Amino acid sequence: MSGDAVIPHLVLSTASHLLLAPVAHAANDVATSSVFSPVSAPADSVVRVATLVLIVTAGIFAVVASLLVYSVVRFRRRADDDGSEPPQVYGSDRIELAWTVIPIITVFVLCLVTARTVYDVQAAPRPADALEVTVVGHQWWWEIRYPGFATANEMHVPVSEGPAARPTFLALESADVAHSFWVPRLAGKTDLIPNRHNRMWIAPREPGLYLGQCAEFCGTQHAHMLLRVVVEPAAEYARWVAAQQAPAADDPDASAGRRVFETTACINCHTVRGTVATGRFGPDLTHLMSRATLAAGAAEMSRISLRAWIDDPDHVKPGALMPAMQLDDAATDQLVGYLMTLR
Repeated sequence: MSGDAVIPHLVLSTASHLLLAPVAHAANDVATSSVFSPVSAPADSVVRVATLVLIVTAGIFAVVASLLVYSVVRFRRRADDDGSEPPQVYGSDRIELAWTVIPIITVFVLCLVTARTVYDVQAAPRPADALEVTVVGHQWWWEIRYPGFATANEMHVPVSEGPAARPTFLALESADVAHSFWVPRLAGKTDLIPNRHNRMWIAPREPGLYLGQCAEFCGTQHAHMLLRVVVEPAAEYARWVAAQQAPAADDPDASAGRRVFETTACINCHTVRGTVATGRFGPDLTHLMSRATLAAGAAEMSRISLRAWIDDPDHVKPGALMPAMQLDDAATDQLVGYLMTLR
């Protein structure tokens, strides 16, 4: 390997190791992402239905398993068997009626309960002060649109508990193929379909970080289309909104990097409010560094991973639609320095 290739190679190798960090983090949070630990009204409804189904199916399993064990023990071959066949039963109206009627009633009850739950969740009235957020699925990242600004891959919502409860209603859209929005502890999954507007709502009652995922296969990087929902007390949420509404920082020390950003194809795809960049194809970068991850969870946000992403996006996230900018090292460092100021 030539000396000129050593530094990029080390950067990309480091980025490859960084890819494992968010995956390991998500693995450690499996328990906290369990659908059986709901913290929101729609998720409560999902758990009630799931629990009922598990109880019913567990009862069916217990009955069937008990009958099988009884048959194996009661009718097993014994040493004193004479080899003749036991009495043959060629039909029983009672047995046939039972194994026809009981499953039909069971399925009918489960269908009714499920339909009632779906209706109750979907028909929930929207309070006048509810937060309205639009979520757009892209290959392979999430665009989160709030009134007056947009962010990506991280959704912030207020706690919805007590007399001042403020639920969040989501309008779900897709920019390309079918995706599916699913944060297990907050609500059931809802698909994002091209040319169709779906809706759902969440009402989290506990502050914290809740992990989500695209739940509909949408291409090669489907597994790296992660979502983080940050639930905050109302005062903290208001401060976050105010910070996000502010224009991008204008650091004189990063002016060279800003010129690189504004004179390359970056501005065709990305928006940085307060600059000439008004692209809508890629994520809004106005407050890029306020996010914990890069490329929808493909890497943790840091200078090293950001540089690797700009240098060769396809290496960090194979199949990513962002092109490699083909900048020299000096221009890349300046651009990264500028992006690091967008907090």
